[in-house]
Amino acid sequence: MDPSDRRDYGVSPTHRPAGAALAALPTVAELLEDPAFRAGLPEVVVGGPALEAPVRWVHTSERSDIARMLEGRELLLSMGTAWPEDDASLTGLVDSLAEAGIAALVLELGTRYTVPPTAVVEAARRHGLAFVLLHRETRFVTLTEAGHHRIIAGQMAALRARDEVRETFTSLALRGAPADHVVRELARALGAPVVLESLAHEALIAEIPTGAEQAVLGDWERRSRAAHREPDEDGWVVVPVDARGKRWGSLVALPGPAHPAGRANVLSQGAIALALGRLADGGRDEWATLSRRHVLDPLLAGRFATPEAMAARLEAAGVPVTDRLLYGLALRGGEPSPAEIEAWALGIGGRARALATTGRTGGPLTVVLLSMPAHRPLDDALTAALQRALRDSARVAITVGHQADEVDAATLSLHEAIDNAGEPAAGTVLWVDRRPLARLLSGLRDDHRLLDHGERVLSPIVEHDQRTGGDLQRVLRAALAHPGNRTAAARAAHLSRSVFYQRLELIEGLLGVDLEDGETQTALHIALLARPGSRD
Repeated sequence: MDPSDRRDYGVSPTHRPAGAALAALPTVAELLEDPAFRAGLPEVVVGGPALEAPVRWVHTSERSDIARMLEGRELLLSMGTAWPEDDASLTGLVDSLAEAGIAALVLELGTRYTVPPTAVVEAARRHGLAFVLLHRETRFVTLTEAGHHRIIAGQMAALRARDEVRETFTSLALRGAPADHVVRELARALGAPVVLESLAHEALIAEIPTGAEQAVLGDWERRSRAAHREPDEDGWVVVPVDARGKRWGSLVALPGPAHPAGRANVLSQGAIALALGRLADGGRDEWATLSRRHVLDPLLAGRFATPEAMAARLEAAGVPVTDRLLYGLALRGGEPSPAEIEAWALGIGGRARALATTGRTGGPLTVVLLSMPAHRPLDDALTAALQRALRDSARVAITVGHQADEVDAATLSLHEAIDNAGEPAAGTVLWVDRRPLARLLSGLRDDHRLLDHGERVLSPIVEHDQRTGGDLQRVLRAALAHPGNRTAAARAAHLSRSVFYQRLELIEGLLGVDLEDGETQTALHIALLARPGSRD
């Protein structure tokens, strides 16, 4: 039996410390290192794990019935002057001390004993009770003073630490700090990964060292549920985030160093700050927005150590990756709600995370990572269902990246959708897979040669549009989208045929090209597709 857990001592913080209070107490081993104890030339007869028992008080007694006067976690000093004579009674003495839950028994040799009684040694070993000999005569009052100084100093340090933690997180709550900042401060204070999870055990916000995602978040839901059933089983600390009878989720701290204020107490202060934030949220559900950002931002920016690490983060957030089909989508126009997009995904048997963000040139865009079962790929019928699910679908243009089956390919699919988000008209769907040139150029979007080509070829009409507020780029795009059909091209440009022809003549004059030439059309089309921001 672990000596620190030899007995249940209740909840009184004054006499029977538990939890965080125990962490502030010195251990038997730490007291033995004190100069006052070292002066007595201590010899550990029974030690090992028993030396890690916390000491609540240092007590002296020679009585053989002292156990009934003790409350637990005392370091008991004795010279053995009134100990019983026979082995059976000595064994009974140690049994009673172990039952009382003392932290250690310290016997000073020289007054009655020159060697420790064998019965005492054997009984102490059987109970896992620390048993220490002092070979030099020492004033017990000196030992008690030294021990109590250490105990009280530790308690005062713990109180100061708790005050500092409470002040820190109260300040965060009063300032309205966002949930991800609170989680970051918790991880910093505890020196360990901290996760804010939903009631469904989805990792909404995780503050984890780069490269540790797989170790921390792998198989998250199962491990989290186990931690909720058996708190502290593997060094995890779980604290609910709730207020006024409503619970929103939990904070989970993974194994880390001890904290003078107690790890659970630190996490509880963070939970209070988060609960106050939810009460003041006004129904905006800041957690959901931050969760989407914490998942999609690293994916879009490539801020992950390995694909496996990013996959672990996605899986923990409720977006399965293993044996799934992944798609990047971009929605332009209207005001599509991430929540309604995610609800659509659930309705078709998938999972998604959607984030309202900006396109390449700052235009509003909603990006979506969609995960579908391997047996149900995304198709026209399912995207039509998405259009029906959107409140203002007639204003929304949807771009779908290529199908992927792992994280790196899914990242490329997202960028394809974003790069081509300006192509489809409102109320339509563009599949990048069905536009091979657009997909090729998406993969080359950062190549300086491609960017230089677009600048050299198009700069005359770009500068003209900027000077005059003109629409030559839009007209050229319509003409190239409908080669050989000027009527359809004029309609797409929202111009009469006569005005449309005038614009084409102006473009030919500014660029010095023949728009009927096939190679010229190809070069101009590539330049338009490659031009940053030309599509969103």
